[in-house]
Amino acid sequence: MIDSQWKGKKVAFLGDSITDKIHVGTEKNYWQFLEERLGIVPLVCGIDGHRWIDARSQAEKLFAEHGTDVDAVFVFLGTNDYNCNVPLGDWYHFKMEPTNANGVTVSRLRRIFNTDTDTLRGRINAAMAYLKQTFPRQQIMLATPLHRAFSCFSETNVQPDETFPNALGLYIDSYVSVVREAADVWSCPLIDLYRDSGLHPLTESFGQYFHDPETDRLHPNAAGHERLADTIMYRMLALPATFGNIRQA
Repeated sequence: MIDSQWKGKKVAFLGDSITDKIHVGTEKNYWQFLEERLGIVPLVCGIDGHRWIDARSQAEKLFAEHGTDVDAVFVFLGTNDYNCNVPLGDWYHFKMEPTNANGVTVSRLRRIFNTDTDTLRGRINAAMAYLKQTFPRQQIMLATPLHRAFSCFSETNVQPDETFPNALGLYIDSYVSVVREAADVWSCPLIDLYRDSGLHPLTESFGQYFHDPETDRLHPNAAGHERLADTIMYRMLALPATFGNIRQA
């Protein structure tokens, strides 16, 4: 175990099947490796199949169970938004409004957060507004989706690899780019697992990091989760684990 700023810190994990405690496609998840390596206390909220529209409900459950007795929140979502053909949408809508500029009232085109939960950017805005309002003293980190390859879970749940677009004609990297943008929009550290984890299931030799090289190159196996954990860990080591006295009543 590394003796670092993260030892003993409570870290909440919001996400989908790759985060879920039921261990989809693996015997051990990335947050368990982080628990061993950094000594964190994981609070796991991720649920199989969840999308960004579910991030707020996961965060609300976290608050209901732990209040603000949390040091950091890690959000790892987006791949199911791609697979479920969620439109990307816009970060803002615009409206002419008066404002005081140097003592003079002027009208300017104001941008207002879009919270349309039928779109990915709207879903992210809705979730991040809640997280930022509820956990202002906690470290909130965003992670991009991973690369995807062919997966077949049933006759009616067959997911093509990322060389194909979804039903909207959008590729996975469009959804990854939105999460990257979100880090700027909401001032959060970005852990770019799409880029930095090195996991590339389209390459045949990387089948060893996924649940089943023939039928499931979506869910990392334990070796894949360990690789994720190592990537996440070194990024976390460069970040503050706390911001002053965050444990509030």
